[in-house]
Amino acid sequence: MFDTKFVIVVRDDLAAWQKLNVTAFLSTGVAAAKPDLIGEPYRDAAGHVYHAMSVQPIIVLSADQDTIARIHQRALQRGVAASLYIEEMFATGHDAANREVFGKFTPDDAKVVGLAFHTDRKVADKISKGAKMHT
Repeated sequence: MFDTKFVIVVRDDLAAWQKLNVTAFLSTGVAAAKPDLIGEPYRDAAGHVYHAMSVQPIIVLSADQDTIARIHQRALQRGVAASLYIEEMFATGHDAANREVFGKFTPDDAKVVGLAFHTDRKVADKISKGAKMHT
């Protein structure tokens, strides 16, 4: 059992492709900020080497727009660093454009469609309260 949790919360009204896209982007943000979460490369029986992955499970949750906004606020209030994806980023085509549109919003007016964080298990549970296991 781990003392920490790696949590991703996606907004429940997104299209399936959007949920997958957001989940992938958010996980890279946490992994980049916490390289100790990444284990050793994988090697199959034929000797092929594959990329290293997270050393612990990643919990994927979903929440409605109001709940995900509260989760975002709780992460900020607790000083827990997070990856954040806002609705307007779907209309951009590259990283610089994502950062440009992202910078136009405050936590109070951002339309959050997903966020991810890694922190102490109990803190993670408090932050993500109200979100449900993604199905």
